[in-house]
Amino acid sequence: MPAANKHHPTSELPATRTGFLASGLGIALFSSAVFGLSGSLAKSLLETGWSPGAAVTARLTGAALILALPAVSALRGRWHQLLDNWLTIVLFGLIGVAACQLFYFNAVARLSVGVALLLEYLAPVIIVLWLWAASRRRPRVLTAGGTLLSLAGLVLVLDLTGAVKVDLVGVLWGMAAAVCLAIYFFITAKENDTLPPIVLASGGLMVGAAVMWLAAATGLLPMAFTTADTKLGPWTTPWWVSLAGLVVLATVLAYTSGIMAARALGSKVASFVSLTEVLFAVLWAWLLLGELPGPVQLLGGVLIVGGVILVRLDELRASGAGNGRLPASPLEHANDVEPVP
Repeated sequence: MPAANKHHPTSELPATRTGFLASGLGIALFSSAVFGLSGSLAKSLLETGWSPGAAVTARLTGAALILALPAVSALRGRWHQLLDNWLTIVLFGLIGVAACQLFYFNAVARLSVGVALLLEYLAPVIIVLWLWAASRRRPRVLTAGGTLLSLAGLVLVLDLTGAVKVDLVGVLWGMAAAVCLAIYFFITAKENDTLPPIVLASGGLMVGAAVMWLAAATGLLPMAFTTADTKLGPWTTPWWVSLAGLVVLATVLAYTSGIMAARALGSKVASFVSLTEVLFAVLWAWLLLGELPGPVQLLGGVLIVGGVILVRLDELRASGAGNGRLPASPLEHANDVEPVP
């Protein structure tokens, strides 16, 4: 009898975990797909005369307004959670939402969507290099190999000897987005399960929108809007179609589902799956903008993503083995969502 009782919960647990994991993976892939739309939708607006600051501000403001009511409903009777987590919300909004998106959109204005996003995905490499310099301890073999592979990929993505020269200012914006993402991981390297996903997303978007409007009001951020039609694939659409897609699909659904995926799968696995955003972004840019990186840049992209995969695999392996030779990586406890645009 004791043996039977002991066996019963054990036999049920794998099926439960499998179903939960499958559900989380589906949400994570959906989040990557809609996140990947942001570059193409934003660029369709930028090409008609919108400034990057205006596109980011409209995106964050619209998304914050949409999520406000469900966020208030989720907080009913639990308003103390805002005070308990105000720093997380402010950092998420300021660094993970406003700064990352603004820098990324500035990069998209000068580079192809795929190249801009690949530059931002160098954030894990920046973290590895910083930890190496700060601790003076050599990274593990897989981490070092992944870093070198990504740096080699960066050289190919820039395609310095190619016929089409890459815009240096755009590259700097893309690298700034990567640095911003790395800083975000350092600051918010902790688990946080006390806020409902909708509240964290809504609060971060509100903070980001407020920062953007403040920067615009003080003249620090140029604002340029236009009502000219946008072009998406073979279709010419009103400007609000691109903006609505940017707000509803690439922001509201993307951030909310991203947080849900991170909490279902764990931050490490979710951020690992989020690497598929690069593939989705390149696909959307090809379908909606007729834009595709050159062969050399695509090869560089493969190396960058491959390098990041090696770094993430090394983190997962070291975590499972309890390896404590190096300081815990901020990526091991990334906050509730990886804030890629």
